[in-house]
Amino acid sequence: MKISTKGRYALRLMLDLAINNTGEYIPIKRIAERQEISEKYLEQIITQISRAGFVRSVRGSQGGYQLASPPEDYTVGMIVRLLEGELSPVILSDEAGVYEQADRHVTADVWQEIKDAIDQVVDNITLAELVRRYHEKGNCEYYI
Repeated sequence: MKISTKGRYALRLMLDLAINNTGEYIPIKRIAERQEISEKYLEQIITQISRAGFVRSVRGSQGGYQLASPPEDYTVGMIVRLLEGELSPVILSDEAGVYEQADRHVTADVWQEIKDAIDQVVDNITLAELVRRYHEKGNCEYYI
């Protein structure tokens, strides 16, 4: 399983909004500069995040983005799944029935345990926790 740049950058974007939250809307250009990510690429990502209701936006010269809810309300899992879909090392089942015998194979249990472990981690780390970790590290650059 590999998280794409879209998933990683979405998490960085949301973390940037949480860390730099002053109540003002933050222009995507400023986020792109801080994160050293293409503004055009971030615009594609923020569109998906905005459609999901994770951020609020305002247009115009004072426009930009801010989190729609407090950082405690967002988990790493929510953000990454929005861009990546389910976080699973392998396809455990499908509608066509190709894996209809998967529940009888011991290896399916291994893949399910790996998926459960991943979910346990990403669903229990909030943006608020990442902000706390960021401040503990002394406001150094962060990469995800």
